[in-house]
Amino acid sequence: MDGDEARRKIHHLLLTGDNRLKQGVSAEKIRQSYEQALAVAREHGLEESVGPLVAIRLADLERLAGGSPPPALPDA
Repeated sequence: MDGDEARRKIHHLLLTGDNRLKQGVSAEKIRQSYEQALAVAREHGLEESVGPLVAIRLADLERLAGGSPPPALPDA
């Protein structure tokens, strides 16, 4: 798999995870998509650029799975 193909695969896996989240699929399946994207990024030396994206998605997934409320809106 070359660099462009790896980028497409990573994009597809991130999008799959995002769509699963929107569709209410289990957190484990969502996490699996994100972690696969990170694994492909590591294999192809793209972890530095993809890692932060995956970290944000996993943190959001944890927050949502934990049932914590959304952050408060600032006073207008």
